[in-house]
Amino acid sequence: MTIDNLTYEIFPTRSEMGRKAAADVAATIKSLLETKPEIGMIFAAAPSQNEFLEALVADKTIPWERINAFHMDEYIGLSPDAPQGFGNFLRDRILGQVPFKSVSYIPNGKVDTDKAIADYSALLKKTGVDITCMGIGENAHIAFNDPHVARFDDPAMMKVVDLDEKCRNQQVHDGCFKTLDEVPRQAFTLTIPVLMSAPYVFCIVPAKTKAQAVYNTINAEVSEKYPSTIMRTRQGCRMYLDADSASML
Repeated sequence: MTIDNLTYEIFPTRSEMGRKAAADVAATIKSLLETKPEIGMIFAAAPSQNEFLEALVADKTIPWERINAFHMDEYIGLSPDAPQGFGNFLRDRILGQVPFKSVSYIPNGKVDTDKAIADYSALLKKTGVDITCMGIGENAHIAFNDPHVARFDDPAMMKVVDLDEKCRNQQVHDGCFKTLDEVPRQAFTLTIPVLMSAPYVFCIVPAKTKAQAVYNTINAEVSEKYPSTIMRTRQGCRMYLDADSASML
């Protein structure tokens, strides 16, 4: 089905959703590499991505050595080895599991935020972004662009943001933290223009907790109040849903 420029598919189970998203991403990678020596990809870190990442890693036909990988957001204030760190999550599930040409991590722990932003932005500019693989949050955020900090015309490539309470509660709902007090209050995030600069955007969104956000993505006005609605304005965006996340449609 299609709404404006966004195509979306609904699958009976999370595993079917993940396998189809991975197959489509793999096909796009191979198509791009027919005309380009290498490509850049951005990945999201969240339990919603598990089935997709597992299926993608299992595909032995993907030429990983021609892909430069980035991850899209990271907490500020966690210890570098914290399992909740998004770089650590992705290292365990994909970035450390296949032979990428390069992997760029947003730093964790005590860091100079201005330098981190400048260095990571420079890497993104040098490599470019061809594919974004992401999810959406319970408040319709993409990366950590919560509604109160989301800008469709953001001049920055990466920034520090204060996380809203709904976003922080989602981290508890996902089982990443036991209590709200444990969830950091700030994070680095790539901005919406960077995420949407990729010619191909694959958005994987399972679970009942995302049903309202999915409904708003498809039916609400396109606005920064619902950051994920930006996908409806861009060619090349696809969203993958399971029966739970699509239950309000």
